[in-house]
Amino acid sequence: MSAKAASADAAIDAVEACAYTFPTDSPEADGTLAWDATTLVVVEARSGTTTGLGWTYAPATAAQAVTALLREQVVGRDALDVAGANEAMGRAVRNAGRQGLVACALSAVDIALWDLKARLLQVPLTGLIGRVAREVPVYGSGGFTTYHDTHMAAQLTSWVQGHGIGRVKIKIGESWGRAVPRDLDRVRHARRTVGPDVALYVDANGAYTRKQAVRVGQALAELEVGWFEEPVSSDDLQGLRLVREACACDVAAGEYGYDLPYFARMAPVVDCLQADATRCGGLTAWLRAAAVAEAHGLEISGHCAPHVHAQVAACVPNLRHIEWFHDHVRIESAYFTGALDPAGGVVRPGADGRPGHGLRFRRAEAEAHRVA
Repeated sequence: MSAKAASADAAIDAVEACAYTFPTDSPEADGTLAWDATTLVVVEARSGTTTGLGWTYAPATAAQAVTALLREQVVGRDALDVAGANEAMGRAVRNAGRQGLVACALSAVDIALWDLKARLLQVPLTGLIGRVAREVPVYGSGGFTTYHDTHMAAQLTSWVQGHGIGRVKIKIGESWGRAVPRDLDRVRHARRTVGPDVALYVDANGAYTRKQAVRVGQALAELEVGWFEEPVSSDDLQGLRLVREACACDVAAGEYGYDLPYFARMAPVVDCLQADATRCGGLTAWLRAAAVAEAHGLEISGHCAPHVHAQVAACVPNLRHIEWFHDHVRIESAYFTGALDPAGGVVRPGADGRPGHGLRFRRAEAEAHRVA
């Protein structure tokens, strides 16, 4: 189908949302939060017999936000007019609050609309947006503070030896930064496990104070840790700047960006900007965040939800990598068809020519976990 034919005939007929809660495979925690389940909100946008799929990781009430606040802004629009739909949704939720849960709902709809457009045009998203690279680097991410050393070592080994991934990340900042000796012991254990040639990253999830983060960062440099994520709260821009200037590790943040001005504020104080398409406004906003990063001379990294980010990540020139996050990989591999293989530390989105992002949701298999 040509773009002209699709534009003439393809209106968005329906938008539906459901939520599913999946238990984790073991208790999980980072520096500032603990959890034992992950909720997936799935959005489907339909035009005729073609359906686009989007999703976000957010509370189940995000599905209600889709149907109550966003659906009427989208249904009836030209299915190729994704930017227009995104703008209409953003304007409609002004009084409901654009940040947080509503942004997650909007993001899932936007992702579904991009997938729908590419499927109507029968091209992969990389072909629709414009491919820059054939391969997208990934890093293995997990290493939760609840893991004992044996569990963490097994996970790290599975990424490095099982998949050939040369970048891995663990959580530190346990108990809001009150267990620094154990944090550093775990980093030492991780370094011994993966060896000297694997890039080792850490994520404190904002657990440390400013001076504490500087001291930890200096110890991390001795262990050749190259990535220090959210050493202090991402709301503390001056603190991020201070840690970045004092530490050899690259400081990264940005996962809690729900609109473009957030990334404009964050970019001057980090070494690598993170953005999450399932939170920031979908693929439409993620591409804009990548441009903000590029304008500041920075690379961008896709946060979590690896199969949402894979194709769009291949379409920006300043990509560093995407996060192969344990929780989301486990869900996306089990409950979606078309999951990618990270062998060699990269994925190759769009290589098989499947239209859209190439994934389908296994609704029947997931039904027992449906909560909304």
